[in-house]
Amino acid sequence: MTVQREIVAAPALPKDLAANPVLSRWVTVHSGGTIDVRVGKVELGQGILTALAQIAAEELGVDLEQVRMPPANTAHGPNEGQTSGSMSIIHSGPAVRAACAQVRARFTAEAARRWDVDPDLVTVRQGLFSCGERAVSYGELAGVVDLDVAADPGGPLTSGDRSVLVGMSAARLDLPDKIAGRPRYIHDLALPGQLSGRVLRPPSPGARLLRVDESRLADLDVRLVRDGSFIGVVGADEAEAMRAVQVLRDATTWEESDSLPDEDDLSAFLRSGPHETIEVLTPEGPEPEGRTIRATYSRPFLAHGSMAPSCGIARWNDDGTLSVWSHSQGIHGLRAAIAQALDMDAERIEVEHAENAGCYGHNGADDAAFDAVLLARDVPGLPVQVQWSRQDELAWSPLASAMTADVRAVVGESGSVSSWRYDVWSQGHTSRPGYLGVPGLLAGAHLERPWSYPAPGDPPAVVGAGTVRNGVPIYDFPDRGVTGHRLLETPIRTSAMRALGAYMNVFAIESFMDELALATGADPLEYRLRHLGDARGRSVLEAAARSAGWGNPAEEGVGLGLGFARYKDKGAYCAVVAEVEAESDIRLRRLTIAVDVGRVVNPDGVRNQIEGGATQAASWTLKERVRFDRRRITSDDWESYPILRFSEAPEVSVEIVETPGTPSLGAGEAAQGPTAAAIANAVAAAIGVRVRDLPLTADAVVAAIEAAED
Repeated sequence: MTVQREIVAAPALPKDLAANPVLSRWVTVHSGGTIDVRVGKVELGQGILTALAQIAAEELGVDLEQVRMPPANTAHGPNEGQTSGSMSIIHSGPAVRAACAQVRARFTAEAARRWDVDPDLVTVRQGLFSCGERAVSYGELAGVVDLDVAADPGGPLTSGDRSVLVGMSAARLDLPDKIAGRPRYIHDLALPGQLSGRVLRPPSPGARLLRVDESRLADLDVRLVRDGSFIGVVGADEAEAMRAVQVLRDATTWEESDSLPDEDDLSAFLRSGPHETIEVLTPEGPEPEGRTIRATYSRPFLAHGSMAPSCGIARWNDDGTLSVWSHSQGIHGLRAAIAQALDMDAERIEVEHAENAGCYGHNGADDAAFDAVLLARDVPGLPVQVQWSRQDELAWSPLASAMTADVRAVVGESGSVSSWRYDVWSQGHTSRPGYLGVPGLLAGAHLERPWSYPAPGDPPAVVGAGTVRNGVPIYDFPDRGVTGHRLLETPIRTSAMRALGAYMNVFAIESFMDELALATGADPLEYRLRHLGDARGRSVLEAAARSAGWGNPAEEGVGLGLGFARYKDKGAYCAVVAEVEAESDIRLRRLTIAVDVGRVVNPDGVRNQIEGGATQAASWTLKERVRFDRRRITSDDWESYPILRFSEAPEVSVEIVETPGTPSLGAGEAAQGPTAAAIANAVAAAIGVRVRDLPLTADAVVAAIEAAED
């Protein structure tokens, strides 16, 4: 690092630093020169620790290789809540920048004191403070600079106009281990004396354990653990524990009942109520006269489908404290939930984050950790690792809610929209640990003294809501009404999955925009631009269309479709053009994407997030659907719950449209909704028939064609 930047005053402490103001919670400088930067956000494969390390190194004036990013831990480092909602760069980025700037300032002041010079005369480059011929390193000053102090609201920042690291594509810190196959994930952790644990899930939600024939386990070297309807085993050998669970399936008697809705009529189930009504936009008067166009759209329940099933490790220590390792998105929330479930002091619990292969929201991470806690309680002093099976993961992790939406618009003689009405029905989108005042942990509902499991709630509007996330169209319609209806009673456990309600809402809104364009004889791109005054949004739309060759004649059986949104109405802008070939089957050829995420920290990281989000959205849109009968989930393996294969993955190109002087925005959840709409619109363009219910399988397309011919 060789550039000297201008120092400017920070306007105020960023939100996360104000909540965790002690600098030593964020930064530790070691005598050898390495610098630990601790954050409350966790690595989920999105590259966030690399981006935050770039911000830290930039502000400290050191090389990226000098910065280490230890895993988040409740006992060490700041509490920054959940890692979700594309908010890490928005919230943690400014906090890391400000904390590291103040650390740099304190080290600069110490160097100046040693040399009896003005601090303004001291520069820092590549971790060395210098003034004239004199130089001293961070490591040499580490023992005398006190960081156990509160951050100063008026502390200095670099101006940021001559960045060395921020804005550059840095290699991800986590990739070398993953590429080389070195132990990195929570499944690889092997603590001294570690035992293997397995849990036998009930045969269906709500089932109650009546009897266990423990004699069936006599020939197996495992310990049986039971608390109410929670039952599991602990042993030294993983294979033995797995065999024991298989034996237990035939050695247990359960009381069951039919409790799940009709899978083939989810719309009726979601609309049946009771509901919480969420009035987002209330029309000021009656709808104007004109041509009225209506449509209804839906999506099914979705599973996370992570590459590796959930895993957790726990150890009850000799002093009565509890140590937990988890790939949770919110380690502090998990700690509080465990404390509540077991009626213990949260300060006696330490939770450390460990990565897993794939995380797209509230999966089974917290539940697996609590499983480990319950099993480890029977073998104090020894760590117990619980690994879920693929069947556990697909059948028992929280799902993304099914949703259905009614859209109605009035268009005038010019074809422009004069009135817009949008109603969406859904279950809630969060049942994370601690929601609605309960632990929210799967096994908690199975204990002898069970915890209730209320219907899922929604995040507050200030962080993007859930059911109605992106339910308000970005377009400049003169008369708008938007209402959400959250189901308050349900037997199906749903929670946060990437983009929450935005995936469905953008799919519905953008599909309907194409239907309006077709009904009024307009080009879909022109129709959007006609109703869009947002300059940044227009730039992104035009960039994607230009790159995709919008307007050029398409081959027979090939369609182009467009989807566009601004995530959470205040986040990243994303426009997607999908190219689909529809003959005997639907083949997604290409996704051409343009995004505006404000100031870019790591361009390669942005592209990775957009590409990954779009590819996952393609899988949701074309393939994924949770299947169940009236008693249990039946799509519990890859055959019954297929996801997009490598051979089916489209070519994806991403253009980053930068708007100078704008703050950084998250990229991880911007592409999901636009991608779904783009694919649906491309299918409609290719076959001339609209499919409004996801997923867009070949059977769904054939059914739509047959219905159109009747």
